[in-house]
Amino acid sequence: MTPPVLAVDIGGTKIALAVVAEDGSICHELVRVTPRSADAEAVFGAVAGGLRAIVEQADVAGPIRVGVGSAGPIDTRSGTISPVNIPGWRGFPIVERVQAVLTEAGQQPVVGLAGDGHCFALGEHWLGAGRGEDSIVGLVVSTGIGGGAVLGNTLFAGRTGNAVHLGHISVNAWGERCVCGAYGCVEMYARGPALVAEAQRNGWAGGDDARALTADARRGDPVAVAAIDRGMRALAAGMVATAAELDVSTFVLGGGVGQAGAVIFEPLRRHLRDFAVLDYITDLEVRPAELANAGLLGAAALAFSLSPPGRGPRDAGPRS
Repeated sequence: MTPPVLAVDIGGTKIALAVVAEDGSICHELVRVTPRSADAEAVFGAVAGGLRAIVEQADVAGPIRVGVGSAGPIDTRSGTISPVNIPGWRGFPIVERVQAVLTEAGQQPVVGLAGDGHCFALGEHWLGAGRGEDSIVGLVVSTGIGGGAVLGNTLFAGRTGNAVHLGHISVNAWGERCVCGAYGCVEMYARGPALVAEAQRNGWAGGDDARALTADARRGDPVAVAAIDRGMRALAAGMVATAAELDVSTFVLGGGVGQAGAVIFEPLRRHLRDFAVLDYITDLEVRPAELANAGLLGAAALAFSLSPPGRGPRDAGPRS
C-alpha cells in the first residue's frame, strides 16, 4: 500500500496543508492565513507552523513525500519562489526550508515544487474534469491568469517550472505594455479586473469586481456583456495558440471568473471557433473545473510522482 503524502498549497491569502491518501481522499487538513508582511520569515512562519502541526496532529510517520504548489514565478531548478502576491518572498528557498522543518520534526522528506497553475492542472487531471484524458491544459482565470499542462499523463513544467503561462501570451503585438514588460498579453484583457475596467470605461457602474459584472451580464446588461465578450475573445486567442503549440484539445477552466458559468463559457466557446481552424485543433473543448481544491490535490499528485525517500527513481504517482 502506498503511504499518504503531504500537500502544501501556498497562496496570497491562505496556506492550505493536507495529508492525502493514494485515492485522493484527504486524511487531515488545516489552513493558515498568509501573513500580510514584507518580512520573509514572518510569512514562512505560517508555513512552518502548519507543517509542524499537521505532522503532529495527523501522526505522520516518516519518510514522507511532499508536494508544494505556489503562486509564481517559481524556479524548480533552485527550489525557489517569487510569488507576485507575496511581496516578502523573492527568490525564497521554499524547498530547502520545508525540508529543514520536516527533518527537525523527525521526517525524512523529499520535496517537489510546482506552480499553482500546474497543480491545478494536475488535480483536475487526476480527480476532476480532466480525468480519463491523457493530456489537458488547466487554466485558472481570476485576478490573474495561470495555467499548466499534463501531457501524456505527465506534468509538463518546462525548464524552470513556468511552462504554459498562458496569461502572458501576447494576443496584440501593438497593445499596451503589460506589467510583465511585454505587450498585449491575454491577462490585460481577460482577467477579472481587466473585464471590470473595460466595462467601467464604457459606463458600467455596477460595482468593482468580476462577480458583480458577470451577475449584470446574466441580467442582460449590454455593457457588461460586451466587456466579457471582448475579454473572452482574447482568452480564446491565447488558448488556441497554446493548443496549436502543444497539440492538446482539452482545456479545463477554473478560478473565480471561470466559475461564472454560461456567461463566460458561451462567448469563450464562440470565439474559440473563430481561431481553432487548423485541422488538428478544430475539436478544441473547454470544460468547467470540478474541484474546489484542485491546487491542493494537484500538489498531492506531484508528491505521489516523486521517488520515495531513500529509493531510486520510479514510475510513481496516482493514475486517472
